[in-house]
Amino acid sequence: MNKGLLRKIAIVLIVLLNFGCDQISKEVVRQHVTPRDYIQLIGDRFILTNVENTGAMLGFGQQFPFWIKLILFQALPIMVLLILLYRILSKEHLGRWSILAFACVIGGGIGNLVDRIAYGSVTDFFQIQLGIFKTGIFNMADVSVTFGVILLLALSFSKEKSLF
Repeated sequence: MNKGLLRKIAIVLIVLLNFGCDQISKEVVRQHVTPRDYIQLIGDRFILTNVENTGAMLGFGQQFPFWIKLILFQALPIMVLLILLYRILSKEHLGRWSILAFACVIGGGIGNLVDRIAYGSVTDFFQIQLGIFKTGIFNMADVSVTFGVILLLALSFSKEKSLF
C-alpha cells in the first residue's frame, strides 16, 4: 500500500473516531440522562446534564428564524466541512499535527451537524467549573473542534508552516 493511501485512510479514521465518540456519547446521554438533570461527577466542578441546543456554540442563534438557522447552521457548515475534508485529503505535504487538528475540527463539526439535521438540535451534556471559570454546556464534538482549533493556533506559531 502506498504512503498517500495510508495517509488518506488515517485521516478518514481520525475523522470517524471523533465523529463516533461524539455520537456514542450523545446517544448514551439521550438514553440515560433526564433532560436538565444536574449530576455531579466531580463535586460542583464537573457536571453531567442533558440539554438540547437549537443554536450554535453556547446557544448563539437559538432565536434566529428557521431559514437563517438552515443556512448558518446546516448549509454553510456542510460546504466548509466538505472543502476542509477535500483539502486535507488532497494536500500531500500537510504536516501530521495539522492533519490531526483539521481532522478533529471536521469530525466534531460533522457530529454536531448530524444532530442539527437529524434532531433539529445538538445534545450538550458537560459543564466544568473551576473557581470563577465556568464553561457553557458542551459535548464531545465541541471538545474535538476546540482541540483542533487550539492545535492549529499553536501550529501557526511553530515551525510547521504547512497548515493549509
